[in-house]
Amino acid sequence: MIFKHKIKVRYVETDQMGIVHHSNYPIFFEAARVGWLENFGLAYHQLENDGLMMPIYDLKVKYHAPAYFGDELIIEVALVDLGKIKIKFDYRILNQHDQLITSGSTILVFMDATSRKPVRCPEELYLKMKTGL
Repeated sequence: MIFKHKIKVRYVETDQMGIVHHSNYPIFFEAARVGWLENFGLAYHQLENDGLMMPIYDLKVKYHAPAYFGDELIIEVALVDLGKIKIKFDYRILNQHDQLITSGSTILVFMDATSRKPVRCPEELYLKMKTGL
């Protein structure tokens, strides 16, 4: 299942040339991933309140073309692997002309907020997220 998250590039996200700075793409990925979770009725802040964190273990970004101030971007996110301790998401960012701007992936680890050690994904969460595969 692909979840689509739309954003409009703000001036603050660009460099002096009016091009989106490379450091913003992981932020765009995160915004889409949080939207994906919310789409399944999962609020990230509630997961943290319940003692579960999901830090990024691995991040890959490939830049295909520049995005510019004012562009309307669609960030596509898909859960591609759901393990008991790690999950992987793939991303594609397209502009308003359906041009591929950026692609990438993240691997997140389920972690206990108190001990800061990896834990198995809670069964209820696992079952909800499994519907996204």
